[in-house]
Amino acid sequence: MTDQQTQSKEEGLYEALRVVVDPEIGMNVMELGLIRGAELHEDRAHIVMIMTTPFCPYAPQLLEQTRRTAQNFLGVPTTIEMGLEMWDPSMMEDGVADDWGLF
Repeated sequence: MTDQQTQSKEEGLYEALRVVVDPEIGMNVMELGLIRGAELHEDRAHIVMIMTTPFCPYAPQLLEQTRRTAQNFLGVPTTIEMGLEMWDPSMMEDGVADDWGLF
């Protein structure tokens, strides 16, 4: 894959992941900034994702829904890893925190 194809596929993936919504907060994983990276290859993909809190009761569900959504979009086996980075509201997409009343 060329760099341009990879970038285009990554942008499409990030758009596809907008259907994965955190049921406690009611916002999608992209708005919240939970997707911290994606490695896309022709035959596989790997995603790193964090939670808004280390004790998120929906973590297993969110991780699996994100993995499955990515795999369906990309059409290749996809793995997901829960990153150790601590989430904070500054990771949210621009303007989303304003709507949420955080800033």
